[in-house]
Formats: sequence, C-alpha cells, structure tokens
Amino acid sequence: MPAPYLLFYPESMSFSFPRIYPILDSAIIPPTGRREFLLRLGSGLTRAGAILLEYRNKAGSDAELLADAATLREAMPSEQVKLILDDRADLVEQAGFDGVHVDMGDALPTEARRLVGPERIVGTYGGTEALLPGILSEPVDYLSIGPIAATTTKQTAKAPMGVEGVRRLRDEAGSRAVLVAVGGVTLEAAPAILDAGASLVGVSAAIFRSADPVAEFRRWQTALH
Repeated sequence: MPAPYLLFYPESMSFSFPRIYPILDSAIIPPTGRREFLLRLGSGLTRAGAILLEYRNKAGSDAELLADAATLREAMPSEQVKLILDDRADLVEQAGFDGVHVDMGDALPTEARRLVGPERIVGTYGGTEALLPGILSEPVDYLSIGPIAATTTKQTAKAPMGVEGVRRLRDEAGSRAVLVAVGGVTLEAAPAILDAGASLVGVSAAIFRSADPVAEFRRWQTALH
C-alpha cells in the first residue's frame, strides 16, 4: 500500500505517495528539440500512471528552468501529477509546481516551507548512517535516505547504505515517516528496499537513461504494484 502522505507537517494537503518517485535530471534533456522532448516524455509518463515527479536542474539558468517547468506542467496536469522542483524553493510558485526538495547546502527546510507555503510538498535529506539530529521535527513531508548503492546521477561522498541501512533508518524513524530510498536503486533491488522499510524509491538514471523511459517506467510500475 502507498505510504500515507503527511507525517511531519499537519497543514499540508492529503496525498498518498506512490511506490516510484521518478527524478528527471536536466542532463538527459537533448539540447535541441527540448520542448518537444519534454512534452512527449511528460505526456507519456502521465498516461503510464505517474503521479509524482521531481525535476532537477543544477546548472541551467532560471529562464531554462522555468521554460522546462512550464512544458512539464503542460504535459503533466496538476490534477494528475505532483511536480517537485529540486533545490529552488524560490521558484516553485512561479513554476506552478507542487513542492520542492531541498538537500544539505540548499535552503533549510524551514525556509523552504516559508517560501512554498503550508499546502505544498517539502522534502529533504534525512540521513545515511543515521537520521540527522532533529530531522523528524522539521516541517517536511518526506525524507530521502541514501545513497542505497553507487550512483552516477548525483555527486555524493557518502558510502552506500544498502538494504540494511534502510532497515536501520526505518527503525530509527518509526513506522509513520515517509522515507524515500534514493541513489543507485535498480529494479532488481527495489522490492528488497521496500520490504526493508522504504515507503518509496526515488529513481533517476535507471529510468531516464534507458532507451525508452516511458516503457521503463511502466516496467517498474508493473513490478512494484
């Protein structure tokens, strides 16, 4: 069953997390035909049943980010898909997105919440070896934990935590916390990660660097539901 949406921030809207949290990194978007690519991808994922997607663009300009956001919103209507912007809490409102994910080095969760308001989704990094001190009292809706395995999508110096690390952090967080296992997650490993206590898995390269991301997402959907 999908995890209950809200744990830490009681003013947010009701939402049930899916098993799969696709994370679209702008590095996979082709430099030409960008809008057409995103329209095709976003529409395909929506038809395939995606209800949650994070868009990450660390290197692009604000103009590029907002143009991509507008295209994704067009392809993935707000009544069907919750779109999460990585890092840029200050642009969530302008982008028309449904929330933000902030990591260490980005805005603090309290600042992100102040910027996006009480009804949007806020997620943040929760820890690897152990939960970060005080993280369960932050005004956020989910915690990402990881990396689970070696990852090429996001730069990190943290050692992989593996399935046992997921189990350890679930024990520490308690049964109600929404934990998103991220970093090097494969379809083969995903069932064990979920069984160990992850509420859902965050997936980037395994879906979006495949030859057909929509077909790959469907494969994950079939396997994990």
